[in-house]
Amino acid sequence: MSQVAITENSIGATPLASGAAGQPSPDLAGEMEQIHKRLEAVRRNIGQVIFGQEQTVEQSLISILAGGHVLLIGVPGLAKTKLVDCLGRVLGLDTRRVQCTPDLMPADIIGSEVLEEGESGRRSFRFIPGPVFCQLLMADEINRASPRTQSALLQAMQEHRVSVAGQTHQLPQPFHVLATQNPLEQEGTYPLPEAQLDRFLLQIDVDYPALAAERQMLIVTTGSMDQEPQAVMNGDELMKAQRIVRRIPVGDKVLDAILKMVRAGRSGEGELTDVTKHLAWGPGPRAGQALMLATRARALLQGRLSPSIDDVVALAHPVLRHRIALTYSARAEGVTLAAVIDKLVALLG
Repeated sequence: MSQVAITENSIGATPLASGAAGQPSPDLAGEMEQIHKRLEAVRRNIGQVIFGQEQTVEQSLISILAGGHVLLIGVPGLAKTKLVDCLGRVLGLDTRRVQCTPDLMPADIIGSEVLEEGESGRRSFRFIPGPVFCQLLMADEINRASPRTQSALLQAMQEHRVSVAGQTHQLPQPFHVLATQNPLEQEGTYPLPEAQLDRFLLQIDVDYPALAAERQMLIVTTGSMDQEPQAVMNGDELMKAQRIVRRIPVGDKVLDAILKMVRAGRSGEGELTDVTKHLAWGPGPRAGQALMLATRARALLQGRLSPSIDDVVALAHPVLRHRIALTYSARAEGVTLAAVIDKLVALLG
């Protein structure tokens, strides 16, 4: 387990703290219980504003607890923007929004230097931070930004710092990017490159709400009293929760399940040759790292002391769907990513 954690780069790593038989120490168990209560309050507050998107809310919280970024994909009108705003308020984070367009420049996001003249007549450059200097950044319709602007976000997402005019500026902590994409309208868009897709911990597909949830939403959101989310946590408490997530022990069975599923999706390594022949490329080591952290975060969110194989199964699709690419012939034959991931999950029994 420690080797998997130590090799993490963009996701980070700390040693696991555990007691006997892979169970957390009494001190860690107590901290987990306290954080779980706060997280339950977070979910309740979000549930008063966001209706019928329980899975989306859960997976978004999992990604944030794991210290990662989120890619939200769904048609307009499914409360993706509202969800990000609500998460920022409930978690007590400084939240900014950037509407991505083809003419959006890197300086519009990361900031720029301006030349100023002081009272003495001396001129000097002053750095004006852009909207990326926040704790929760919403990049709306990220695939409408040009590749140059997308790459500017890459350094921020990967290293939590930006470089302007040869100077490096650290971003606030914690720092998370929640980006959205519209899967319908593709004209005038720039698909994210594989390297940047891999930086998102989860890709969450946002579906339409169920009938009962949509009925409740219509009643609540069109009335005279609109619900406002209340702050439950702050940035420091969130970072404490993120440190606890990294200390949660992971059993050997769960670790072996993660490795088996991830490696089975690689050409030449997996035992599912009928699957790998359809893949242009498979999940890399960062997929396993993402599953390790996400399963821990899901266990904490649900009030359990350690993750199980059920957590691996539940998170396989959001972790893998943007880390696997089908060949042209596979797409022509009607093969889907969902079906490929289902076959990888089936290996776990």
